[in-house]
Amino acid sequence: MESPFERNDINGLVGNTKVRRTAMIIAAAIAALVLLPSTFTYISPGHIGIVIHRLGGGVDDAPLGPGLHMRNPLFTAIEEYPTFMQTLVLTRANTEGSPNNDEINVNSKEGQPLSLDVSMSFELDPMKVPKLYSTFRTDIETIQHSYVKQAIRQALQEVAGEEAIADVIGPKKAEATGRVQGLLEKRLEGFGIHVRQFTINELRPPSTVIDAINTKNVMQQQALTAQNELQKNTFQAQGDSIKAAGRAKAILTEAQAQAKANELLSRSITATLVQYEMAKRWDGKMPMVSGGGMPMIQLPKP
Repeated sequence: MESPFERNDINGLVGNTKVRRTAMIIAAAIAALVLLPSTFTYISPGHIGIVIHRLGGGVDDAPLGPGLHMRNPLFTAIEEYPTFMQTLVLTRANTEGSPNNDEINVNSKEGQPLSLDVSMSFELDPMKVPKLYSTFRTDIETIQHSYVKQAIRQALQEVAGEEAIADVIGPKKAEATGRVQGLLEKRLEGFGIHVRQFTINELRPPSTVIDAINTKNVMQQQALTAQNELQKNTFQAQGDSIKAAGRAKAILTEAQAQAKANELLSRSITATLVQYEMAKRWDGKMPMVSGGGMPMIQLPKP
């Protein structure tokens, strides 16, 4: 026959089991409520998700597209990467790009220092982003200001190091910009970074170089002005010479015509013509002369 003490022990054991079961159910429910939100991951538009396995540290080759995705929060993590076009600005000013001085410093062919503010617009290839993350194990912002910035500096140095500083900041600036963009496209393509545009926004050479260039420009302008003045004087002298030759020719022609006219006139004047002209002009009156002599007028013979 069961004693009252044994009955109480059994009832206590059963009660404790129910309490533990209830506690476990409550704990599981609480854990489920806590973990439930983390079992879903939302990838924003214009982004993709990199699935990172916590235990092995591996990364899924296929990224997650925009939208809601289920995951195991205990064994996986999600790293979002933007796939829309971005622009990396590297400048000395702390009002854009980053609060730090991110200007690029290189040397020209002559060894002259040159500081540049640049920018690069790019997009990420969604299918290559997992490889990008596996390589650098960090976010895109850190990659931009480390590896990408160094790639830009190297490309700029290779191009600027082959040119005179006066050419880089002058007539060859556009050519140098294009060459740098070409180098960046080749070197970043393997990581899925598609370079869309590279721009040199500002170049800052030493003040001594600026002064030398300004002096050279002034001298060239003065030489051009002198050359233009010389050409002007030459053209004017040629014009005056042509005018003088024209005047001389006109005078000579006029003199020749006058001489010929005089020659013809002299040939045409004879004594008979003179007497005839005098007779035509005689009015029949005898000329008044002093003395008693009669003037003699000789008429031409018939």
